[in-house]
Amino acid sequence: MSDGTVRPCRESDLEAVAAIYSHYVLSSTVTFELESPGLDYWRDRWRELTEAGLPFLVAELDGRVVGYAYCSRWRPRPGYRFSLEDSVYLEPGIGRRGFGTLLLTALVERCRSLGFRELIGIMALPGAEASVALHRKLGFVEVGRLIAVGFKFGRWLDTVVMQLHLARD
Repeated sequence: MSDGTVRPCRESDLEAVAAIYSHYVLSSTVTFELESPGLDYWRDRWRELTEAGLPFLVAELDGRVVGYAYCSRWRPRPGYRFSLEDSVYLEPGIGRRGFGTLLLTALVERCRSLGFRELIGIMALPGAEASVALHRKLGFVEVGRLIAVGFKFGRWLDTVVMQLHLARD
């Protein structure tokens, strides 16, 4: 299990966030991005989310950012305002040490405390089986699957949609 901590992301963390994400863009099918977004993208994204009061967290180990997680609006229309989509990424090689659980648990609790009702995770398959397992471990259930909606590295990819009910009603 991890000996890491989770805290809100700071602007000074964004280079590490960009590097972590870039690895997945360039070498995996867990994201459908084809080119790594630069640091300016991440600054804009961080500002947008934090100014909206949405959580953007990082996991640290020995003072080094080893993962991040954030939530964005599920859809822009006002009727969806109580639903969020999560994103969780770990530094290559740090998986299976509890950091994903640490980050997603903190994210879920933060979203719940902010009064959101639903949290949605979208994962690409094949490729994101570990993320599917992480979400399932924290109580997310599969609510849908889209077949062959993404194309990367010469192959068609599915997405699985998972959902967690946050409200305690």
